[in-house]
Amino acid sequence: MKKWYLVGVIALLVIGYGAGKYIMKVVQAPNEIEGYKVEEASSGNHDQTIKVGQDQVHQGNLLLVNRKYPVHASGVVDDVVNLARSKELLQGYGLLNTKIQLSRGVAEKFIDMIGKAAKDGVNRFLISSGYRDEAEQTQLYKEMGADYALPAGYSEHNLGLSLDIGSSQAEMNRAPEGKWLLEHAWTYGFILRYPKDKTEITGIQYEPWHFRYVGLPHSIIMKQENLTLEEYLDYLKEKKKLTITIGEKHYDVAYYPVSKKDTKIPVPSKGQYEVSGNNVDGVIVTAF
Repeated sequence: MKKWYLVGVIALLVIGYGAGKYIMKVVQAPNEIEGYKVEEASSGNHDQTIKVGQDQVHQGNLLLVNRKYPVHASGVVDDVVNLARSKELLQGYGLLNTKIQLSRGVAEKFIDMIGKAAKDGVNRFLISSGYRDEAEQTQLYKEMGADYALPAGYSEHNLGLSLDIGSSQAEMNRAPEGKWLLEHAWTYGFILRYPKDKTEITGIQYEPWHFRYVGLPHSIIMKQENLTLEEYLDYLKEKKKLTITIGEKHYDVAYYPVSKKDTKIPVPSKGQYEVSGNNVDGVIVTAF
């Protein structure tokens, strides 16, 4: 959770300003989701079951990681790469240093997002931090203290789905890049993880640079309902099942508790679905 002030950075070690191809077609901009609607789910195409175990509770894009719920070894993404050594991923942004790592999948989605930002004239993005292993997190915790960092294993940066985004123009709370992300990031599956008005819930001070990938449609629901990840997971447990329509695309989202070694949960026999644990007590099935 290091507090990065990336103002007037001149000597960028790595810069790639080729805008990535913009491929998100379901939701392209906030004013294009007029078809957004959340409904209580009735019956769905859930006519088969799969078995999930406790390991699945600790894997996926919707894991809650904080001072209470640490990252499990099985939850760390398996596609972490060094961005400076992955030239195909260096498009449209700079790196604070050549050691920064991130999930390849998240990096690709980040490129898609800032490619659209570039078309809007916002193109001075930096990544100052991504995935950190426990040794890096321990060192940061020693340097910064409990007010600005979390112990190893309790930081989202140990998961691989979070990144600290900066600007070479100004601090993120004033920079065009920060303002653009606040308005648009959620349409690409990213959330501002630690909002200004939610510190009592997240337990973390406002961090305008820290973004987390949770995927669609979850980021949209969280934005529209003004929910942090903590609140959203409680929201899903309360609703149990819901259907969200974004434009012409439909998602069915359902929460299932997992209390034993092999718990059977319903999944659709047609179409696609994803299963993510919440890192607490259950899994969320997202069908689309």
